[in-house]
Amino acid sequence: MRVVVQRVSRASVTVEKKIVGEIKDGLLVLAGFEDTDTKEDIEWISNKLVQMRIFNDENEVMNKSVKDIDGNILLVSQFTLHASTKKGNRPSYSRASKGDIAIPLYEKTILQLQTDLGKEIETGIFGADMKVELLNDGPVTIIMDSKNKE
Repeated sequence: MRVVVQRVSRASVTVEKKIVGEIKDGLLVLAGFEDTDTKEDIEWISNKLVQMRIFNDENEVMNKSVKDIDGNILLVSQFTLHASTKKGNRPSYSRASKGDIAIPLYEKTILQLQTDLGKEIETGIFGADMKVELLNDGPVTIIMDSKNKE
């Protein structure tokens, strides 16, 4: 499982000119799944997202988590995170899971994030043509991969 995490002041997802997910102060998480992802990958990513100290404390030091600030999470499926650009000019997405595998992984990730955060999260619509808007705060952008835990 690969994610791109952005600390945001606000973010939203629009599908067919209708906002389907929207947050203020929190994390916009773009998530890509591959066939080898497991419950352990989801739990590791979710725990990291909820506990990662990238929000400022009273001294303007990144020392608080999204949970500490009672922030929000907007999760958006993003199969292109598994793009391979090794050959040619057209990326290959062969590592990205197809819907029959990715949708259950996405749904499990939603449930795990809600459990770890202790409240509902916002989402996009899996497989839809989504328009994602955000105001990155910092900017702070972090890439994580459950297969490469650095």
